[in-house]
Amino acid sequence: MVRSCSWCARLVDQHRSTLNFVLLVFGYILYVVIGAGIFSAIELPYESGLRQELKAARDDFLSENTCVSDARLEELLGRALEASNYGVSILNNVTLRNWDFVSSLFFTSTVLTTTGYGHAVPLSDEGKAFCICYTLLGVPATLFFLSVVVQRLMVVVSRRPVSYFHRRWAMSKPNLAAIHATCLALVMVLGFLIIPAWIFISVERDWNFLDSLYFCFISLTTIGLGDYVPGETHSTEDNPHPQLYRLAITIYLLLGLVCVLVVMETCYELPQMRRFRQRFYEENVRELDSETTNIIDQEQMSDELHEPADRGTTQPPAISSVLEQAASMREGSNSAPYTQASGSTANQKDR
Repeated sequence: MVRSCSWCARLVDQHRSTLNFVLLVFGYILYVVIGAGIFSAIELPYESGLRQELKAARDDFLSENTCVSDARLEELLGRALEASNYGVSILNNVTLRNWDFVSSLFFTSTVLTTTGYGHAVPLSDEGKAFCICYTLLGVPATLFFLSVVVQRLMVVVSRRPVSYFHRRWAMSKPNLAAIHATCLALVMVLGFLIIPAWIFISVERDWNFLDSLYFCFISLTTIGLGDYVPGETHSTEDNPHPQLYRLAITIYLLLGLVCVLVVMETCYELPQMRRFRQRFYEENVRELDSETTNIIDQEQMSDELHEPADRGTTQPPAISSVLEQAASMREGSNSAPYTQASGSTANQKDR
């Protein structure tokens, strides 16, 4: 009995990363199933009530207007719903066009950032074909552009402040990075969710604070359900400058998306997150990730210590890449470590 228990414990320890990964998969599937059940329980009664309300309104209209046949009304409603799916409305108070230049610019930005509200879609076959060709190149280019912008902002917004306060306060770098990421997330929530939500309340007459906050969150996370789109129900009296309003929303969405990506990348690079991710890696990948992390930390510490003296000179690195350093450390695990100074070896020989 004791041998079997020790054998099971040894087996679990050897395959801990695989077991963690299996638990992660089942946990995620369970999370999706629970979410679907909760959404169904909450929204299904509202859907049933809305269906009954629409059916009652349709029956009342037919009873009050006997000259209109059921078939003709069905045809009109079907045509109106089809046009609405393409972003075209027959309501008199909707005057905004979907395909002027500013609206097309808004559509292009939502497509390239994969937000895709779905409120306006290409109507012609030529537009659909061009959309395929345009996004086939545009989406990867946008992802590359955003990654470059985010990495450059990370240096200014995250890495330099953490290194500066680490040297100034002599505080633990992981704890300081976690505090910095929390502060950055709070600034993002306040500047790109809370404040814009209050602004949308004053501009969109049919939105409350929850609707505005919901739109900001769904948009900046590139979910883009399309149930709330700014300016869709405006008349000329409500919004005398619809093009300027749509342009401001486009700029807000792009800046907000960059800010969200910076916060997410900052949280992703936290040492606590690195250690947590290593629980789900294979053994060789986990060792390589740990060695790479140590090498990067050593290089950063070396740069911080020798930065004033090395500004005027440039020296080639001893090993060309982090991966090569990790491989050399793995192969020479029985020899002296990579970070050992050359002077210590000479002293040992003299002894």
